[in-house]
Amino acid sequence: MFRKQLLYITSDALCAYDWNHGVLGPGHVFPASAAGLDGFAAWLEDPQAQRSNVPAYLLTDLIEEDFQRQLLPHVRGKAGRALLARRKQQLHRDTPYRGSTLLGRESTGRHDDQVLFFALTNPSLLQPWTEALEHLRVPVAGIYSTSLLSIALVKKLSIAHEHLLLVTQQSGGLRQSYYENGQLRFSRQTATIALDGVAVNIALETEKTRQFLTSTRMLARGDVLNTVILAPAAQIAKLELLCDNGVEVAYHFIDLQLAGARVGLRQTPALADELLLTLLGKQPPPSHYPPGALARYYHFQRARKTLYGASALIGASAALWCAINLLGGITDDGATQRLAQETASYQERYRSVMSTQPPAPAKTQNMKVAVTLGQMIASQAPEPGRLLGLLSAALDQAPQVALSQLHWHAGQAPARAAGSQPAQQQQQQQQQQQQGGPPGSALAGIPLAPPQALRLEADVAMPNNDYRAALAAITAFAQTLARQPGMQVTIEETPLDLRSSVALSGKSAAPAPDSQARFTLLLAWQP
Repeated sequence: MFRKQLLYITSDALCAYDWNHGVLGPGHVFPASAAGLDGFAAWLEDPQAQRSNVPAYLLTDLIEEDFQRQLLPHVRGKAGRALLARRKQQLHRDTPYRGSTLLGRESTGRHDDQVLFFALTNPSLLQPWTEALEHLRVPVAGIYSTSLLSIALVKKLSIAHEHLLLVTQQSGGLRQSYYENGQLRFSRQTATIALDGVAVNIALETEKTRQFLTSTRMLARGDVLNTVILAPAAQIAKLELLCDNGVEVAYHFIDLQLAGARVGLRQTPALADELLLTLLGKQPPPSHYPPGALARYYHFQRARKTLYGASALIGASAALWCAINLLGGITDDGATQRLAQETASYQERYRSVMSTQPPAPAKTQNMKVAVTLGQMIASQAPEPGRLLGLLSAALDQAPQVALSQLHWHAGQAPARAAGSQPAQQQQQQQQQQQQGGPPGSALAGIPLAPPQALRLEADVAMPNNDYRAALAAITAFAQTLARQPGMQVTIEETPLDLRSSVALSGKSAAPAPDSQARFTLLLAWQP
């Protein structure tokens, strides 16, 4: 976002800044009183500034801020989150402004998690300002702590010490923050006691902090506490006289002008407030303390902007799609006109070529129809090749059958011999088959392909005059042929006449030699 409202809150005042396109504006101080609240509300409602929809970021610089380092079992997932929430509730019951951050894990024992719990122990200091923001429906993006935000300041200034004590002069007082390997472990604020504009108690407060860190075992005895003090250039010389390096304390001084240049400030700050506010304006981290219901207008605003963005994206996509379709239509129209011109040119050339040719005896369409009819007639002309192919396939499956004679007929099958189906019934079956011909030739007046009849005489092997085996072989051969589409098979003659009117005769005195028996089949096939 290009615009932000940065609100710096101390115990006795609120200083409001406008952040516009990466530039921090001048601060407006409002005391913690009824008049100050009225002035703050008027500042928010200024019609020229239009701040009602600008997100606000609250940066707290309060003495009533507690830091505690605890060890928790290394638990992940839902159970770990529940354990963390219970510990926050146990440590800071009387405030909704509480949070935690993971510092690392123990190197010995159960490898428990090292967690830093922090909270604003006096929420009443924020209540008047948050109520004013809630009443005016100002979108609040988050609530931040100067102690936690100073971690980013340490990284910007490239301060690399294992044990670091950062001392900054801020609106709320003198802030001392202890870092171990770049991670915040402890922070405290004291009131400023100034003499000639110089905080004369820095060395004393540093020693108190070192003793506290040693007593709580956050700093081991013998470890050097590197104390970095941010101060204006005019005060550094006086501070160097007050702060003497010792065995366990080493002092370092950084000019606020240099620090401001590292952060990106155009002017030299008088206090460290503007350094932290610039870091917050450029890259605001996730809220240190939960804003709760105070952030609902901010969420509404983000949802509204998301919907606006999605609508704009959909509109732009639709406009782009329309433009693509329009360009495609123009291209297609040009291609259509070009094809029409080519078609007219080809037709003109065709007419010019045909005008020089002698008159044709028939039209092209008539010639095409004649060729099509000729191909149709040729495909429906009777020929025995396909029927003989079916018979050959059946003979391959019946090696005991030997073919003797074939009689092929195009058209209706000839009259059958006695014992076969009547000829009239055969003709009816052929007529039924002819009714199922292709419709194209019937509509054109071309006769359908006629049925074909094939009478075959064959011999079947009959070992030991076993007529039963011979009849079974003939029946199997006939069934193989009958399975072909459009095929009807009639057994006209068999080796043994089984009619009831004929007498059977034979001799069984001696075993009969192997012989062959002749039979006759009539095949009626509709192609």
